[in-house]
Amino acid sequence: MLIKSSELKSFKIQNINYYLFYGPNSGLIEETINKIFKPTFPKNIINYEETEILNNINEFREMVFNKSFFDDEKFIIINRASNKILTAIQELVESKITDLKVIIKAEALEKKSKLRSYFEKNKSTVITAFYEDNYQSLLLIINKIFRDKKINVSNEVINLIIERSRGNRVNINNELEKILTYAKDNNKISLDDVLKLTNLTENYNISELVDQNLSKNSKKTINILNENNLNTEENILILRTFLSKLKRLKKLKIDLEKNKNIEQVLSSTKPPIFWKEKEIVKQQLKVKSLSDIKFLIKKINYLELIIKKNLQASDKILNNFILENLENSNNLI
Repeated sequence: MLIKSSELKSFKIQNINYYLFYGPNSGLIEETINKIFKPTFPKNIINYEETEILNNINEFREMVFNKSFFDDEKFIIINRASNKILTAIQELVESKITDLKVIIKAEALEKKSKLRSYFEKNKSTVITAFYEDNYQSLLLIINKIFRDKKINVSNEVINLIIERSRGNRVNINNELEKILTYAKDNNKISLDDVLKLTNLTENYNISELVDQNLSKNSKKTINILNENNLNTEENILILRTFLSKLKRLKKLKIDLEKNKNIEQVLSSTKPPIFWKEKEIVKQQLKVKSLSDIKFLIKKINYLELIIKKNLQASDKILNNFILENLENSNNLI
């Protein structure tokens, strides 16, 4: 049966033993398990990877079906699941074991997925989709936490926290933990406090610099370059950030040759592309051909070697590369 993520808090979880949680919002999935399920079933929590079960199916069956006199209810969490686990799950559901709770975690599942279909149609199982957070949902999370802690913050501070965390719920929780620890004896947090406590500005600027450069946004690229004094280590980090983003673009370009629907391709890629990144990734795909991307990957590998051998000239080498990339596609040397 289908249950919305927002309904799980009031759902009587004792009545159902098998749950399938899927979707890109891994942070909310973990939060749901930790806050709703683990407090109710604190003992005998066993984590499995799907591959562990499939490679040792007999051991898994023995663990599930052989009940010790001293055993309490088992709580099993299966990570990174796919359709391959369906047969094993069907066997468990049909056995009607009463002292077993199973949560299956999966990433994106297509509508035609057999695992998804089984959980949707079966009245003794629950399936819940966990969609990406948007700005509004993240805003509500942060506002509630600060309100509960009676800490005064400005909208500018909240926006900075969301931006610094790249819109990721897990990152936001990590950043909030640092901020709340700092604010233990203080009921107000300033923008400067958040700038000091959260991820380094340089890390954000590096990602932003690379994104704007690959999108051929000259104005923003040059502004970021002018506002930052990058050292040699950060120059290497910039090149590696270029490399990581280019490899993702290469995969997306290849996927788009098979499936022309860009929204489907962006939604199904792994690791998932956060909603805030999608527009800039679309722009990068628009201005970069597959041959451009392959060429840049080779170029960056070459430049890293050159920079390591000429550390004093690293700024000049990198700046030339960045500026040339704004002007040219396949003629960067």
